[in-house]
Amino acid sequence: MIIRPDYIEAIKPYIDVPLVKILAGVRRCGKSTILAMMAAELKKRGIGSEHIIERRYNEMEIDENFTAKDMYSDLKYAVQGKGRCYLFLDELQEVDGWEKTVNSLLEGFDVDIYVTGSNSKLMSSEISTYLTGRYVLIPVYTLSFKEYMSFRNKDLSEARTMFDEYIQYGGFPIIGISSFDTRSAYQIVEGIFASVITRDISKRHQIRNKELFDRVVRYIIENVGMTFSASSIVKFLKSENRSLSVEAIYNYIKWLTEAFIIYPCKRFDLQGKAVLKTQEKYYLSDISLRYCQTGFDRKMLSAMFENVVFLEMKRRGYDVYIGKNSTKEIDFVGIRREERIYVQVCVELPAESTRETDNLMEIKDHYHKYVVCRDPLAIGNDNGIEIVHIADFLLRENW
Repeated sequence: MIIRPDYIEAIKPYIDVPLVKILAGVRRCGKSTILAMMAAELKKRGIGSEHIIERRYNEMEIDENFTAKDMYSDLKYAVQGKGRCYLFLDELQEVDGWEKTVNSLLEGFDVDIYVTGSNSKLMSSEISTYLTGRYVLIPVYTLSFKEYMSFRNKDLSEARTMFDEYIQYGGFPIIGISSFDTRSAYQIVEGIFASVITRDISKRHQIRNKELFDRVVRYIIENVGMTFSASSIVKFLKSENRSLSVEAIYNYIKWLTEAFIIYPCKRFDLQGKAVLKTQEKYYLSDISLRYCQTGFDRKMLSAMFENVVFLEMKRRGYDVYIGKNSTKEIDFVGIRREERIYVQVCVELPAESTRETDNLMEIKDHYHKYVVCRDPLAIGNDNGIEIVHIADFLLRENW
């Protein structure tokens, strides 16, 4: 088991705090491993194995008739008479009504509860009803570049070379710990993707026209980092002699978001200081999800660089937006408590243009501004705007 210490550090403050710790993220991003890491952490602290109760609720390990009541009976029996117990409950979304069981255990027994799930409905209204104020969400992502380097046992001197590998393979842990060629790696990711699309979306939401749904999903994946709307997808489908309502497309986007296939990135008006409701973009939970559908093509590097930076900002706790400044656009505005950063992303700085820095120059506040690129020579500072290699940016402790 390869340790992901950032997640352990994020969870540690909540050990023995009466809150349900919810780890949520796309399938196969490493949530189960983090639960195992937490169990090991508790054992290091002297907690006996008999007080650590672990259950996995995926489809292969529970009967299809298994209910929340069955879950409650099992866990009640497991903790009774033992004093303080620690419950590690993996992939809970497979059990309808699980939140009632967790709430009953929290109220009726001396337990500290950690759960994982691959669907953001873990944060739905039902949970708000049963666990009001008694849960903390810890988002789990695929491997950061720093973690990928660690999984590959590489040091900082190899960072720029390793970034070229990372941008081709993505960050699913199973890829990071293995030595697959790109074709094999993309086949594995395709299996993960198909599992989410089939099990978490098509089956759960009883999608009748799977072929049309798949076409919409492919359109979204091919347009990562670009502005599009449900109406523009409808128009595109009409050009292919297909028909689908705007409402259906909104549902598809919602379900893809709930399953952590995509993350929305809304626009932020820097002048009005308001989040806008139109022209949002979407980014993938891992760049390899695009490669497994379309193959790797260097023409898509710009969008993939953006995707990687977007995810890194999310990992570090920023709310991430597209910046709108009058007629100019900033790739990303990151807001975290009282902090703010501005980031422009490109593959290489254009030789005879200053457009990447011009957009940032018009922002007159004192927050950090970056142009992030892969150009090894274009490093430095331009009127307070730091130009930094993307590998160095991703590995930097503080921005």
